[in-house]
Amino acid sequence: MKTKVENKTEGKRTCRKCLLYEMDQGDYFRNLYAYIDRLDPDIKAGEKLYRDRLSICKECELLLDGMCRTCGCFVELRAAVKENICPYERW
Repeated sequence: MKTKVENKTEGKRTCRKCLLYEMDQGDYFRNLYAYIDRLDPDIKAGEKLYRDRLSICKECELLLDGMCRTCGCFVELRAAVKENICPYERW
């Protein structure tokens, strides 16, 4: 059974119990960025820090399709939390 909630930005309903392979790519990215947007401001990295971290990740040979091939994290999610670090000390 799928649990659906209304997506307030588009008036669409989005499944919150789907696995990644069940989502289309657009839904997947909307969910990822909605999660980042909803982070508590006390734990969220500032925009400059976030962008700086992502620019480092973009140059890293371990990045593949938005994930670190070694630790398995989604780099955009890890970079969004100010207290997080890169496990390979890149940032």
